[in-house]
Amino acid sequence: MPAYHSAFLRDTNSRVIGNFGLPPLRTKTRGPSYTLPPLPAGTSDLDIDPDSEYYDILDETLTLFRANTLFRNFEIKGPADRVLIYGILWISECLGKVKPTMSQRDSEKALQTAALDHFALPGDPAFPLNALYQPPRDRQEADTLRGYISQMRQELAMRLIGRLYADGTGKPSKWWLSFTKRRFMGKSL
Repeated sequence: MPAYHSAFLRDTNSRVIGNFGLPPLRTKTRGPSYTLPPLPAGTSDLDIDPDSEYYDILDETLTLFRANTLFRNFEIKGPADRVLIYGILWISECLGKVKPTMSQRDSEKALQTAALDHFALPGDPAFPLNALYQPPRDRQEADTLRGYISQMRQELAMRLIGRLYADGTGKPSKWWLSFTKRRFMGKSL
């Protein structure tokens, strides 16, 4: 059975740096991403229809995370798949930072700190997926890519918190934390 690929592969209007796509995001975090309209009042992140104009690649990453984490191989079909791979690896790292006894507030602080930490870009020696990603052409592209990935990491961390604590018990979901030790493609950020 093949892994699930991004539905945003059809979007050819997105900017691309190296071979990393920069699709629009629904976010309040400042950064270089084009922003999608905010959700209407009373709509939850958990209830978004994939055909909706509010659905973005971060929603898709959270939806496909648990299924794709089980795969060791992933055929990349385009720039949106590279965003999906990075997002899945980032979620894995976030889940490793959340402990079963942490409150929602403590988890938010830990993940926001992790999202703002310095991270390697494609082309840097410390980047674990250099075989799959092309480096940016120049310094300006590198700065734009760093801003986009930082924006993506922050927003994905906040949405993950919403899903981890969706049941209202004040403890993270054991169903999400069960994927802490799983490594998508045998890699980690």
